Amino acid sequence: MPFWWPLIVLAFAYAICRFLLMLIPPNVPSIDVDASDVLAHGKDTEENSFIYIPPRGRSQQSDKKVQCYEPATMKYLGYFPALSPAEVKERVTLSRKAQKTWAQSSFKLRRQFLRILLKYIIEHQELICEVSSRDTGKTMVDASLGEIMTTCEKITWLLSEGERWLKPEYRSSGRAMLHKVSRVEFHPLGVIGAIVPWNYPFHNIFNPMLAAVFSGNGIVIKVSEHASWSGCFYFRIIQAALAAVGAPENLVDVITGFAETGEALVSSVDKMIFVGSTAVGKMIMRNAAETLTPVTLELGGKDAFIICEDADVSHVAQVAVRGTLQSSGQNCAGAERFYVHKDIYTSFISQVTKIVKSVSAGPPLSGRYDMGAICLQEHSENLQSLVNDALDKGAEIAVRGSFGHLGEDAVDQYFPPTVLINVNHNMKIMKEEAFGPIMPIMQFSTDEEVIKLANDSRYALGCAVFSGSQRRAKQIASQIQCGVAAINDFASNYMCQSLPFGGVKDSGFGRFAGIEGLRACCLVKSVVEDRFWPLIKTKIPKPIQYPVAENAFEFQEALVETLYGLNIWDRLRSLIDVLKFLTDQSSHVSRTRKSH
Repeated sequence: MPFWWPLIVLAFAYAICRFLLMLIPPNVPSIDVDASDVLAHGKDTEENSFIYIPPRGRSQQSDKKVQCYEPATMKYLGYFPALSPAEVKERVTLSRKAQKTWAQSSFKLRRQFLRILLKYIIEHQELICEVSSRDTGKTMVDASLGEIMTTCEKITWLLSEGERWLKPEYRSSGRAMLHKVSRVEFHPLGVIGAIVPWNYPFHNIFNPMLAAVFSGNGIVIKVSEHASWSGCFYFRIIQAALAAVGAPENLVDVITGFAETGEALVSSVDKMIFVGSTAVGKMIMRNAAETLTPVTLELGGKDAFIICEDADVSHVAQVAVRGTLQSSGQNCAGAERFYVHKDIYTSFISQVTKIVKSVSAGPPLSGRYDMGAICLQEHSENLQSLVNDALDKGAEIAVRGSFGHLGEDAVDQYFPPTVLINVNHNMKIMKEEAFGPIMPIMQFSTDEEVIKLANDSRYALGCAVFSGSQRRAKQIASQIQCGVAAINDFASNYMCQSLPFGGVKDSGFGRFAGIEGLRACCLVKSVVEDRFWPLIKTKIPKPIQYPVAENAFEFQEALVETLYGLNIWDRLRSLIDVLKFLTDQSSHVSRTRKSH
């Protein structure tokens, strides 16, 4: 019998055992989260039965309360306190105390925490999406794609690979330290601070929280004043899961408020994560500089969407409309600049026009609409000003979507999906972040031209390139300055949670997700120790011990060439000189070096 036959049998038996173990469901406890006050059928209670009318002439910040309402209907949802700086610092102090205990927890316990969350999310998808929809105006489908799937993918990746990338990583010790063992260790930083936006309230909370907690940190998250209602409900889920594994109270906290609340958080934590506008990101950096707090910034985007003449026009048109117009542009890396090859420019616009004509806007929970409400008050005026600027400079409206019946209680919180043609880079719509359902389309002639156009932006978050030749698409994408690139697809990168996510230029720096995002939550420590201790220890050579010998520098010259010389014969000759220096301290060794 061949010697390898038993190995095959053992491998097969191992595979069978692994498969059988997969059939045994893990023991994951269920958690109970009170959702009675956020369910749709409870929204007509006395507390939230009226239409919210923002106060005129003053900002909401002056109220010291975060007022919450449905942007699609303006139905009032309630309010949360705007925390003072002193209250924020107290929350961070409590989280720091809890983190010292959690830092000693095992990865097994941390994985159980993730499994409990995953189980709850899968079993309560409709509830989570409905809460997100009510608070931001997005559709249920968009909430599922952007909130549920991305979060589940992140949890699954952490369960599968998280521990591997947080364990010590051994590195080469080099020639001079062959007798040493070198490694990198990843320790918790302490308390992570995060300020997150409104566009994906569920995932924006869970994304930094999962990485921070799994790597042994505490975290305090300031949610947007435009999505505090949903954020505080999602916090209940996290609290219940932490309690289920016996984690210390206050390890994770969600706070509400305005600018001063966020400023206090920046000055209190050990690492700051910010997702938002470029202008606010710069303010975060200035504040963080006072305490030398490290920051990760994901800021504005103006992603290029490039379509070559050999692309599948009908398919790309569907992807383009979905990626840009749905949910009022509430995409993590929304395409905002479209470059279409001149040979298919007309046919692409025709395809897009047909699709947009079928898109209607209205209250998302009704289930009859493809686009939700705009979350931010008065944002529709900003979007219209961008459209007007383009029209004044020669652009044309190819098509605008329609509104559904909004109902008597609805307010002007909608913007019709709009496709602009004949645009150029002199127009604001091609330079400023719109964050809305506007699709400006510009034509190009050559790959060199479109690369130049795509790079002509102060933003550099992502890009998408479509071509019948994958090699061509890759060549174009490789020359575009951005942090995220999708080849013949759009925004698929974020579903690959092993990949880092982030931009360059005015789109920020640092990375979320992947190994880079996980390790960014850690103190990265380099450690060197003796490989054969105590048999072999580091000893200072005699010529350079104090007081140094007269020939100390000559010894160092010989040692350097012995270790790093390019020619093996020169290295051997230098090694002989090193040995002479070490064995004969009384005589000065003169070396004749070759000139090179």
